[in-house]
Amino acid sequence: MRSVQPVRLLRPVVFVGMMGSGKTAIGRALASRLGCGFVDSDAAIEAAAGCTIAEIFERDGEAFFRARESEVLSRLMAGGPRVISTGGGAFMAERNRATIDAAGAALWLKADPALLWERVRHKSTRPLLRTPDPRGTLERLCRERDPVYAEAGLCLEARPGDSIERTTDRVIALLADRPDILETRT
Repeated sequence: MRSVQPVRLLRPVVFVGMMGSGKTAIGRALASRLGCGFVDSDAAIEAAAGCTIAEIFERDGEAFFRARESEVLSRLMAGGPRVISTGGGAFMAERNRATIDAAGAALWLKADPALLWERVRHKSTRPLLRTPDPRGTLERLCRERDPVYAEAGLCLEARPGDSIERTTDRVIALLADRPDILETRT
């Protein structure tokens, strides 16, 4: 891998993909390396609502949550160059894909269902996995969502055993090929 020195993020980079793919961890690390802001859209939704995503789902339903998610994403995209991680379902809405595409770049952090399961199976904060067969639900969501995630302009495969630092290096190398997104020097 060539040595790339990131200089400046020019547009928002939005991490999309399944729960457990590492969007928040890699997003935070990338923002730190680039010296720019980082926002987790789910955390922004929770802050605005004064409750957790799970509570919003339970109290108001998924449709209400998805509408708030779109509003928050639009606001975040208008905030200029930064790194944004989204919830797993955010990219499923066509309006969200259009919002991201108009102002920034979507980066699909792709992960195998077995890796995702290893990362999320002990977490109780995933409302969509509160089913009698959470692993089967996760696998079904991957089958349904992967074709839509594939519409992202950028894709990076999450690899088992790769550290956050190594994955962040790979993201920077990927972004370095996009001078409309990341200004670099070699």
